[in-house]
Amino acid sequence: MAGKTRRRAEPRAPLTRERVLRAAVEAADEGGVASLSMRKLAERLGVEAMSLYHHVANKEEILDGMVDLVFAEFDLPGGRTGWKQAMRKRALSARAALTRHPWAIGLLDSRKNPGPATLRHHDQVLGCLRRGGFSIALAAHAFSALDSYIYGFAMQEQSLPFDDEESLQAVAEHILEGLPADEYPHLREMTEAHVLKRGYSYAAEFEFGLDLILDGLERQLS
Repeated sequence: MAGKTRRRAEPRAPLTRERVLRAAVEAADEGGVASLSMRKLAERLGVEAMSLYHHVANKEEILDGMVDLVFAEFDLPGGRTGWKQAMRKRALSARAALTRHPWAIGLLDSRKNPGPATLRHHDQVLGCLRRGGFSIALAAHAFSALDSYIYGFAMQEQSLPFDDEESLQAVAEHILEGLPADEYPHLREMTEAHVLKRGYSYAAEFEFGLDLILDGLERQLS
């Protein structure tokens, strides 16, 4: 039509390995790893499934890359930071990443082909501990204890039947209805005096437990 110009379609971003992996992470964030397939990933990217194989060999390689992207979100210990502060900051960032990517908990240490971000992360954590005076054995113990706590807490937190203060109160009050005071006095006491207290957040328990572990490691070190 005269006086009008046809709007050109926006050029599609070229398909790259990075783009494929980030789309896979987004898909897993929305529906979990079990829902991820090469076909669905291709549809998400607006390409044919065969196009993906120019960038990744198979789903296993995609999972390797997805895990590496999650490790890249963990805070890396800096050279000038003391080990205790660095491990605390690293633990908080790891839990935050696992909150964003709940599917990753069961995959982080399962990969046989760790990527560069994964290797860099593990190497720098160990380096921070060694610079802090940890023996090789104590550094291994510390790494295991911290990760077991971080991953375990994140997994437990994600399984809870509430996600905010309002839903927590509803669940707690429902459970209280079936807790006779003469049979479960301590559980009722904890629920009424602590869990139902305004401002209570289960997430706040994370830092308390983390500091217990860090204080215990400090005693072992000295």
